[in-house]
Amino acid sequence: MTGQGKDGGDRRGLMFVLSSPSGAGKTTLSRLLLEREAGLSMSVSATTRAKRPAEQDGRDYHFVDAARFEAMVKNDELLEWATVFDNRYGTPRGPVEAALSRGQDVLFDIDWQGTQQLREKAHADVVSVFILPPSAVDLEKRLHSRAQDSASVIRGRMSRAAHELSHWAEYDYIVVNHDIEEAFAEIQSILRAERLKRERRTGLTAFVRDLQQQLGS
Repeated sequence: MTGQGKDGGDRRGLMFVLSSPSGAGKTTLSRLLLEREAGLSMSVSATTRAKRPAEQDGRDYHFVDAARFEAMVKNDELLEWATVFDNRYGTPRGPVEAALSRGQDVLFDIDWQGTQQLREKAHADVVSVFILPPSAVDLEKRLHSRAQDSASVIRGRMSRAAHELSHWAEYDYIVVNHDIEEAFAEIQSILRAERLKRERRTGLTAFVRDLQQQLGS
């Protein structure tokens, strides 16, 4: 089962992964993609974290208890998962695979560890992009401009960024975010090109066969 398109464009969807150090623009670029690209939805993670007042179950997260999460891990119901500050987060396999089979692309905002796990379980469906800041000075400036964190937290984020950058070569594409609109245009081009890859366009075989029959008649 695949998504329907024109001119033999029936295709299987893809998992589009964006990763970056904190402050490099990943969240903004993800939002722009969801606003401007049809056929793309955000992956909704399962978590053991308590639901906050403004959050909705199924929209922001799938909120589950620790026992249910452990069962999901044991039963291979998660494509990737991690423990962050004593809470567990993971990507349910079922909704993602259903979306891909409909030709729907799924956007992931995850780190290098989650990306590695996705590749291990669904290599052919994964397209990964790592977003780099133009400089360390620029990254620190962006973190300060958000006015969300203390100086000590920002130092911690800068330290983690150095470790995260060591995994840049594991990604399919690298985008340097000098300007948010230019970076978005590059990421949008990557997504559109990947959608056209022959191996994802499951309707092409029948389309070409029909063309051959028309030409031979």
